[in-house]
Amino acid sequence: MKLLLDSSSSLLFSLLLAQLPVFVSASPVPHRRPSDMDRLSNQTKHLMKLTQELLREHSFDSDVEPHRFTSLPEMSNRSAHSLNNLELKPTLSQLHADLKLYEHHFEWLNRVSKKHHHPALPKLVEMIKEMKSLITLLHCQMLRVEAPRLTPATPSLPPHLPYQFDVLQSSHELLQHFKLFCDWAYRAFLSLKPKVNAAVQ
Repeated sequence: MKLLLDSSSSLLFSLLLAQLPVFVSASPVPHRRPSDMDRLSNQTKHLMKLTQELLREHSFDSDVEPHRFTSLPEMSNRSAHSLNNLELKPTLSQLHADLKLYEHHFEWLNRVSKKHHHPALPKLVEMIKEMKSLITLLHCQMLRVEAPRLTPATPSLPPHLPYQFDVLQSSHELLQHFKLFCDWAYRAFLSLKPKVNAAVQ
């Protein structure tokens, strides 16, 4: 009788073990909430995509007159090699100030584009909205790690643009510059993610 009970227990245990993978797969996997730095990098990537779409849709063959915008953030000193040496608080503060500067430029572009009924206007409005959202998100992250808020320089914007071609050239230069910034900012947010985790622990 004891042998029969032992055999039954052993069989039941074997059946339970066999069903274990089914129970595990049936249980819901907890959804990992994206971190603030994930959201920042994803939002920046989305902005870069919008910028590339605008450049593709409204590109033209003629040469763009360079340096219409003298107050844009300097990008030549930001290389991929410098990403590993970024300091958390100064970088977040600088990215926020840079984005505020771009916001001023794109709002200016939006105003002059309206006067000339520029075809890129709907996507430009969407882009400014996404930029404001990124600025707000970045500011919240700065508060969490106690990064200081910098006052961006007053932008030097071009004078009134009399022709639609001038608007097109200006938008092309501004979008090209902003695309470079988004690419670098995206990599910077990824590089800073471990440093944020260490700072808030």
